[in-house]
Amino acid sequence: MSPSTVHRRRLRLGVIAASAVTLLSTSLLGAVSAHAAQGCEVDYQVTGQWSDGFNANVEVTNLGDPIDGWALEWAWSDGQRVTNLWSAKDKSKDDAARVESLGYNAKLATGDSASFGFTGSLTGANTDPTEFRLNGRLCDGTVGEPSTGWADAEEQVAAMQPGWNVGNTLDALGGETNWGNPMITEEQLQTVRAAGYNSIRLPVTWDEFTGEGPDYTIAPERMERVAQVVDWAIANDLQVMLNIHHDSWMWIDELPSDHDNVMAKFEAMWTQIATRFKDYPAGLSFESNNEPAFEGVSHEEGDVYNAELNQAFYDVVRNSGGYNGNRLLILPSLHTNADQVRLDPLKTMIEGLDDPMVAATIHYYSFWPFTVNIAGFTTYNEQVQQDLADYFQRAHDTLVANGIPVIVGEWAVFNYSPPWAPERIEQGEMLKFFEDLQFQARENELTTMLWDAGQFLNRATLEWRDPYIAERLQTEVTSRSGTTSFDRIYLEQSGTITDESLTLNRNGLDFEGLWEGDVRLDEGTDYTVSGDTLTLTAAALTRLAGDRAYGVNAIVEARFSAGSPWRIYIKTNDQPVLSDATGTTTSFNIPTEFNGDNLATMEARYADGTNAGPATWTPFQEFGHSFIYDYEAGTIILNTVFLETLREGEPATLTFHWWGSDTVTYTVTRTGTTVTGTAS
Repeated sequence: MSPSTVHRRRLRLGVIAASAVTLLSTSLLGAVSAHAAQGCEVDYQVTGQWSDGFNANVEVTNLGDPIDGWALEWAWSDGQRVTNLWSAKDKSKDDAARVESLGYNAKLATGDSASFGFTGSLTGANTDPTEFRLNGRLCDGTVGEPSTGWADAEEQVAAMQPGWNVGNTLDALGGETNWGNPMITEEQLQTVRAAGYNSIRLPVTWDEFTGEGPDYTIAPERMERVAQVVDWAIANDLQVMLNIHHDSWMWIDELPSDHDNVMAKFEAMWTQIATRFKDYPAGLSFESNNEPAFEGVSHEEGDVYNAELNQAFYDVVRNSGGYNGNRLLILPSLHTNADQVRLDPLKTMIEGLDDPMVAATIHYYSFWPFTVNIAGFTTYNEQVQQDLADYFQRAHDTLVANGIPVIVGEWAVFNYSPPWAPERIEQGEMLKFFEDLQFQARENELTTMLWDAGQFLNRATLEWRDPYIAERLQTEVTSRSGTTSFDRIYLEQSGTITDESLTLNRNGLDFEGLWEGDVRLDEGTDYTVSGDTLTLTAAALTRLAGDRAYGVNAIVEARFSAGSPWRIYIKTNDQPVLSDATGTTTSFNIPTEFNGDNLATMEARYADGTNAGPATWTPFQEFGHSFIYDYEAGTIILNTVFLETLREGEPATLTFHWWGSDTVTYTVTRTGTTVTGTAS
């Protein structure tokens, strides 16, 4: 190794390139001191260089108020990398270098310096970095206000895409693990980051850890546990959106009837939260509260109360010192709803604040009959699609188009069924909704945060419960995926196999063919394409069905020019068979031979044509609420909420709709608490 010319440069730097801002601002340090002034200088010296590497020393000087904990970041233009580092911690990501303090050199008084050295790799030129940032602020020799890391809320919210909710954990009543999830760990958050998520929403319910008025003191152990999770997230390059969560329906909703006490508690909580986290950099944002709603008032009156809460939240945080004077603050509409009448008052309020670091938030779980599977909405049809398109379009036109960024703080479907649970919404139809939602979000410039209460990520094993769904969710953040009209082809075991056709939904992509695993099927022999009609031949289906055992015989992938492959399940089935049964209103199961088929929905009517069941406005009852199934046990279960609504002594006809077979009818009669069932 022969060292090249040693060079030394003190950088007094100007505006950082936009691309570097994106790289650097997503990983700001989470434990820095609050101060009114911040500034820095950097001496960067290459001390030796050879064909594929070099050594360098770096000295960073704090020109601002004292700090306790620092991170220095820069980007290389020639693809250099840090390969070994001493006297600091290396947290670099590819050519975006990030170096953090150790315990002994974390504190820097005004004028103090810290030094470290490293060995780097190179593949060509070794141009010096042009910009450095200390705790997010440009090191240009000047001293000023703390840097936010982003120019405005629009830029920061865009950098949060996509996001993920740590649901049913710190928001759970009765303790962090009381709703079935393990405690949050740094490894969990690293798993989320590795899956491509750039931010988390951290729902926290504070009430059970809050003392009585007038102080409403939050228990220190609660505050520090929340801080620990925030620290882990920011240390792993995840932005954090922290809120007040189930408090919204536990006591905040009583604002109209207990105004002064609710406001005092709300302001006291946010004063404590804002004070505890005022030293944190811009990677932490605050959300006023979750899904605000108020008892005993009209929606229009609720808008007024919501604005009062949001204003109080804004005033408390902005006046709490530290970085909070310019922190991203996120305000919900009433019910976090994007109906036009809910968006308009929120827009008016945010515009009145005249603050470039304020965003709005809404939630979306799809058209309600589809998301819970009621009223016969078993498919992602045009009405369901239009509801999504209109919802996001309103959010864009009302807010985004007027400079107010929008975060869809929760999205999924209410009746999502993980792999171990009964399928309440047909998986392919649900995946069409997931794909379209992320496309519509891109089209309307919305940032999305998946609601995960444990149904997507198994936080105990750190494995995604359905890797196929997890992969699609990530791919479709940036790309459309193609689909077909249905993701299953049912072949009756007792019938003759014939050609079967599906409609291609290309979504602007090119269809590239069908695969079974790594084997490409032959166009012309195994399948044909005519316009948008994809036809699998009888010969191919016969081969794929194999011994024609009930259930899934084979999985074929339709691949397109971009996005995720679309799975088509080749299934063998016969008509399900139901049997007579006797039970009670608290326990009634219909013995069922499913024969490889899948239940789509159930409708219930009396002989006079009126609807039976708790959903009196539709004969199609809610899947999972009125009825459910257990394939392994061979039963369809009628739930108590359905049975107790049956008219005394009056038979109700149930019609079960199947995805692969004809409907099957069944009669149930309630006499007192006794229920009898008769197969047709």
